[in-house]
Amino acid sequence: MIGKLTGTLEDKNPPQVLLDCHGVGYEVLVPMSTFYNLPEMGSKVSLLTHFVVREDAQILYGFASAPEREAFRQLIKISGVGPRTALSVLSGMSVTELAQAVTLQEAGRLIKVPGIGKKTAERLLLELKGKLGADIGVSANLASAAQADILQALLALGYSDKEAAVSLKALPADIGVSEGIKLALKALAK
Repeated sequence: MIGKLTGTLEDKNPPQVLLDCHGVGYEVLVPMSTFYNLPEMGSKVSLLTHFVVREDAQILYGFASAPEREAFRQLIKISGVGPRTALSVLSGMSVTELAQAVTLQEAGRLIKVPGIGKKTAERLLLELKGKLGADIGVSANLASAAQADILQALLALGYSDKEAAVSLKALPADIGVSEGIKLALKALAK
């Protein structure tokens, strides 16, 4: 199995890149999150890979980070979700956004991804629960709907998941949305 490729970036044609590794050119399909972070042509690149062998094809999928590859692997384990759909999910949202959607059980965020309908989104949320989302520091059992709203507000304001989660933990469990946002913003401003 091919787990990692390091070589010179020869061509970029979304979602495919061509990586020259000592004279051998590998065509690798990458999510858009990885594609946008690639350096200019002719630069050295390292991609973690997942190799899929089918009856009619052998396909390499590449990822800039280990969490991205792990999320891809979790997605393709789900019945009815193939590598192309998994790539589409990771192109439409970051691993952190996917983990948040799973943690907060928000099918609406997944439905926005092209190729994902309501039933598929619900299946993804069900199958990924407990496997994806615990890493982001937000408890799967948010104390209330108010805390979920506060978290969404902080993320919408541009704070990172980690910053939002830390400020959320410092809030009382029974706090209201508007008061919670005010206190969280005060804490984050320090």
